[in-house]
Amino acid sequence: MKINEVKCKTALSRSNLPGLDYSLNPYRGCQHNCAYCYVPNVLRIPRKDWGSFVNVKTNIPILLSKELRNKKPGVIGISTVTDPYQPIEKKYKLTRFCLEQILIHDFPICIQTKSKLILRDLDLIKRFSKAEVIVSIGTLNDTERKLLEPNSSSIHDRLDIFKKISDEGIRTTVFFGPVYPTVKKEDIADIVDTFLENGVKEIMVDKFNYKPGIMKALQKAFPKDKLLIKDTDNFKLIFNEIKRICNKKNMSAITAF
Repeated sequence: MKINEVKCKTALSRSNLPGLDYSLNPYRGCQHNCAYCYVPNVLRIPRKDWGSFVNVKTNIPILLSKELRNKKPGVIGISTVTDPYQPIEKKYKLTRFCLEQILIHDFPICIQTKSKLILRDLDLIKRFSKAEVIVSIGTLNDTERKLLEPNSSSIHDRLDIFKKISDEGIRTTVFFGPVYPTVKKEDIADIVDTFLENGVKEIMVDKFNYKPGIMKALQKAFPKDKLLIKDTDNFKLIFNEIKRICNKKNMSAITAF
């Protein structure tokens, strides 16, 4: 893994994602190395290079401090391209330094991650007037998680994030996505119950984004005897089942984007 310390020209970018006004990405590149990641396609980075480098924007907290003085208050998404709590954050603490600057102005924040490292910053997050934490989980099968997300936190650790953060009264959402192509309709009841038991009140569901190279990466990661379902009808079936069960349990279920 090549770590490059770089300088960025701006900290906040306008976001086109629903519910977000700005995006903040302290890192470019990701150590989690998820086989299904579509970011290489968006940033036009060769898939073979993705997961082999991280650019660390060392000056982003200083730039952010300056930009916040002149920005109209709005929801800041942390982060929208790569995980703000990937392992390198433990050393550089850029996400934490950025949170400290945002807290001065108390802009609303929405953090999305799949890392237990976020709990380190719970002392800051709970001081915001408005904060939401979204944790990504695409399966409850940790053996499969290791195949597709080799350097990410375990499913057990991610569920623990919900427990600890919801206990602080902070809004939590599970980003159930991309739903692994091995998930079946009969698995959904147990999945929803597990989320509910850990304090989740809203489920955001997303399908696999099969951009060029992703199916090939999945087939390489999964054992050859695994059935990988790629049709949209199966996703609709799963989402409708999630919706049906959530309605019975007073939970919210929405599709992503």
